[in-house]
Amino acid sequence: MLNAEILREAEQRRLAWRCRRGMLELDIVLQRFVSEHFGSLTMAEMSQLDTLLELPDNVFWELIQGQASAANAKGWATQHAAVLNKLRASRPSAEQDAA
Repeated sequence: MLNAEILREAEQRRLAWRCRRGMLELDIVLQRFVSEHFGSLTMAEMSQLDTLLELPDNVFWELIQGQASAANAKGWATQHAAVLNKLRASRPSAEQDAA
């Protein structure tokens, strides 16, 4: 059991590092996502996140925003719905932006 916990923590650290992005908006959402949801991710969700992190920033941002794109056409939004929903929940709301 201890080895599984060590592997999970190592994977979480690796993914948290990969969540640092060049696009400011994406970086803000991902850092908030890491602080709010990261500890509760399943291994399947971590795998989905790892796949999403391979995308270019603009395509990844479009998926989080729910905008139509080539990635959506390929079924990315449905295949990675669990993680995308958590990412979308990490977006700053209009009330937070005004504060």
